[in-house]
Amino acid sequence: MTPIYFVGAGPGDPELITIKGKKLLEMADCVIYAGSLVNQDILKICSPQTKFIDSSIHTLEEIIDCMVQEASQNHLVIRLHSGDPSLYGAIQEQMFELDRHGINYQVIPGVSSVGAAASRIKKEYTLPHGTQTLIITRMGGQTPVPKSERLSALASHRTSMVILLSVGFIDQVVEELSMVYPLETPIICAYRVTWPDEIIIQSTLEKISQKIKESGIRRSATLLIGPFLNQSDHYRSYLYGDWINENRRLPFS
Repeated sequence: MTPIYFVGAGPGDPELITIKGKKLLEMADCVIYAGSLVNQDILKICSPQTKFIDSSIHTLEEIIDCMVQEASQNHLVIRLHSGDPSLYGAIQEQMFELDRHGINYQVIPGVSSVGAAASRIKKEYTLPHGTQTLIITRMGGQTPVPKSERLSALASHRTSMVILLSVGFIDQVVEELSMVYPLETPIICAYRVTWPDEIIIQSTLEKISQKIKESGIRRSATLLIGPFLNQSDHYRSYLYGDWINENRRLPFS
């Protein structure tokens, strides 16, 4: 039986899908994609004969039934998720069901909005004389988060932080972060990063909520905060330090 492939579609730009993901889409018999979270232009990679199913209007059970039915006919099935499937992709429950049915599957990673957002604002999350840690998290909503992972608790580490799936709770986000950071602290909202209608809002904790509400953004946004945003001094990485010249050995010496 042909394996089912969970494929990361990337942040939005069709050219940011991996080569492996693109090759699989070109051969796919059936693509179950994550609704409006996936750029429809990515589906144009597929053959005209490919069957498309929008997972946003189906239950988990219906999605699994479709996967099993297609796979039993030896069809190449792609479960196309936005960004990278391992981040808030809800794939674990799908993989559990496929295991239960004895169906083989593979996961093809994708470019996350986490990396895409940093590329758009031209920042690095991990700096030599700054933080060496990146926290990726979310506000609790329909899916709760443990008390130990409240934004205020995580922000207290003062590392680089990316907050996903939380722009709809921006007032609560600001309330939590302001327990640690001053209101003048820089924060960025990256909406539909790499899509044609991308919006980047650079503001402060004090004003970000108002600016987001004025923009009409309610979902599909990545929030960035941390010392890396106001790092203006130039620091050289130890990767290219002087010790390299001291310890370099010439080839075949």
